[in-house]
Amino acid sequence: MLEKTLGLLFYLKKPKEYTGGSVLIYLRITVDGVQKEVSTKRFCEPEKWSSKANRAIGNKEEVKKLNAYLDLLQNQAYDARTHLIDRGKVVTAQAIKNIISGEDQRQWMLLTLFRKHNQQLEGMIGNGVAKGTHINFETAYKHVANFLKAEYKADDINILSLDLEFIKKFYHWLRMEKKLNRNSALKNIANMKKIVLDCVDNGWLLGDPFAKFDMNRDEVNTIYLTKEEVQRIANKELRTSRLSRVRDLFIFSCFTGLSFIDMKQLKRSEVSIAANGELRISKNRQKTGTAAVIPLLPIAKGILQKYAYDEHCIITDMLLPVLSNQKYNSYLKEIAERCDIEIELCSKIARNTFATTITLANNVPMETISKMMGHKSLRQTQHYAKVLAIKVNEDMAELNRKLQDSDFFANSPILSEDAGPVEFEPTQNRLKNTHSVHKG
Repeated sequence: MLEKTLGLLFYLKKPKEYTGGSVLIYLRITVDGVQKEVSTKRFCEPEKWSSKANRAIGNKEEVKKLNAYLDLLQNQAYDARTHLIDRGKVVTAQAIKNIISGEDQRQWMLLTLFRKHNQQLEGMIGNGVAKGTHINFETAYKHVANFLKAEYKADDINILSLDLEFIKKFYHWLRMEKKLNRNSALKNIANMKKIVLDCVDNGWLLGDPFAKFDMNRDEVNTIYLTKEEVQRIANKELRTSRLSRVRDLFIFSCFTGLSFIDMKQLKRSEVSIAANGELRISKNRQKTGTAAVIPLLPIAKGILQKYAYDEHCIITDMLLPVLSNQKYNSYLKEIAERCDIEIELCSKIARNTFATTITLANNVPMETISKMMGHKSLRQTQHYAKVLAIKVNEDMAELNRKLQDSDFFANSPILSEDAGPVEFEPTQNRLKNTHSVHKG
């Protein structure tokens, strides 16, 4: 960056129709010929001012204090230029004035910056930003605003006031006052952190106040249905059309992995014929905007065909007769009772079931599942692999069968003939030999 010439001049600015007395001292900032003025909020009598030295004249204590303050202001102007250069900013008279007058800091208000961020985010919906993302940031904004009013009796707060104590108080307030679980509370704090880190990147904050705050979330237990439970729901005879339709939608989601909102918004134009002649769904997820490609299994195709001429679907130009989320989940609870399903059914469980029971348990590669579910990264999909203990049992049972068929280790001397059968003793959580207990 080219060096900018900086000129600083303190002078007295007499008001119109001046008749005498003390006059305000101003600082004129000049950068490459462009001038800006800022009041020092200090006064001096003209006869006690040296235009040559740009300082007050005299040896009295108040004069020394005044000149010391002007020296400090001058140094702040030079520091402001250095600050702008170090951060790659354009050095202008206005920029230096904003820094030394505190105007920059008045603009660095948390909710002001938060609101500006959310407005920009809203303008990008459908262009790399999902509507749900904007809603989440708006929710976090409201929580911060309510927290400031409740705890600080303030409508906003300067980002320079943010510290670890503020963040801990906010977390405690979210947990105790808003009754959020740890993960939900941390999600709101993470959205606030995005605004704060932008301030760090802009050089407005020297450090990250979140650095020592524990942002690790609790691991969530993924709930899904077994294949027997899915079969039970699919085979259940439901005499009312409302339950029958909701059951069809739930099973469709189990075999496609579509979330409730994506299923509700599924259009005819989003179902096409792939190169192999099979039907598939190609759509962007509402939540993340990520593309999902889902080849349709026979049961999913059958459900679409079932509602091909449904009056509601024709009118709305949608493929499925989806109700409101509230009614959908309410009817699912009724279906669960009728099918003797102990799990409280909801739209999320269908998506989990697709990722685990329908695909992963049937050896569908992780990368393929990730693409069908519209995940942004493979890490999101790998979460399901952790919870599928039944898959581990099935794989090990298959391995055991193969080893037995091949007589692997069948006649090994490592197995003692008189060792006796091995039993599991659950209360002590150890293996117990009927002849002796192994120690060591």
